[in-house]
Amino acid sequence: MSITVGGLTAPRAASAYMAPPQAQAASNGYIAFYPSRVESCFVGTERAVAQQGDFYRGWITPSIRGRFKGGPGGAN
Repeated sequence: MSITVGGLTAPRAASAYMAPPQAQAASNGYIAFYPSRVESCFVGTERAVAQQGDFYRGWITPSIRGRFKGGPGGAN
């Protein structure tokens, strides 16, 4: 889905499960945003960057450590 903020539209910048499978039932009613498709995203005061690979909606901040899907040597 596209989002519009302050008169600017970011196409395909968000998604949601309308009827999530049982394994993702906790995500029902929430919208996930792709940080790579908008100007900026923040978690509190930390600026988030997108996981590598355009498929993932994961947000990574400087305080998060570990391997992430999408990048070289990433977790599966």
